[in-house]
Amino acid sequence: MRSLLFVPGDSPKKQQKGLESGADALILDLEDSVALDAKPQAREIALAFLKAARALPRRPRLIVRVNALSTGLTQADLDVVMQGAPDAIMLPKSEGGIDVGHLAARIAVREAENDLPDGATKIIPIATETGKGIFGLGSYAGASHRLNGLTWGAEDLSADLGAEANRLSDGSYADPYRLARSLTLFAAAAAQVDAIDTVFTNFRDDAGFRAECLAARRDGFTGKMAIHPAQVAAANEVFSPAPAELAKAEAIIALFAANPGLGVIGLDGEMLDRPHLVRAQRLKARADRLTA
Repeated sequence: MRSLLFVPGDSPKKQQKGLESGADALILDLEDSVALDAKPQAREIALAFLKAARALPRRPRLIVRVNALSTGLTQADLDVVMQGAPDAIMLPKSEGGIDVGHLAARIAVREAENDLPDGATKIIPIATETGKGIFGLGSYAGASHRLNGLTWGAEDLSADLGAEANRLSDGSYADPYRLARSLTLFAAAAAQVDAIDTVFTNFRDDAGFRAECLAARRDGFTGKMAIHPAQVAAANEVFSPAPAELAKAEAIIALFAANPGLGVIGLDGEMLDRPHLVRAQRLKARADRLTA
């Protein structure tokens, strides 16, 4: 998934715009964008959207961000939205693999109740929204077969830390948030799932958003969450393998396949070994998923 667009769970109008945005995934939000009193109605609106969208011949992946486990609202969220068979549940304020395991058990019950295939509903935790969550990043590997990606958050983390801001005057992240971002990348690699970069809140700053996408792709993130449809096109472009990159990756894969006994191979004046092959295989796999 190159682009994951948040849409409020209680806004059919914004949900429809999300469908038209070209995003790879829509995140129906039942958490921060929905007031407490509006959450019951938001669940029903999200359910209606899930059912309608699943009937479309072509659609984005459908993800629901439920309320955090600590709120006591997660069960009610799942009771309703699992009737619409979302592709994944996004877990905010996750503090480690134990939280994923708890959510996975609750999802399994709802899958059985709604005649859904066991394991069909994936889980994407937002893994750095609390200070405690930072220390749980190493526990996601092996936590559940439902784990489908890891992402991080800077806004809630800054609130948890009592920080005045999470970015410096030049727009870059302050050190605590740079650390959270890097550790999420390492945690995703350890768990062998995609790392998804967090939101860029200034949706009018196109250049800033694009620059952050480019930096994320460079470092190993495979996609980015978005808060406005205007951000989707840039994310899709940046996180799509360029034709020249894909051609080189395919050439590297073919060269190693043709020379299975060699550990180091020369290509266009560059000496290549196993790390180059692994990077090429991962890029090719991403490209294949986009065309599937």
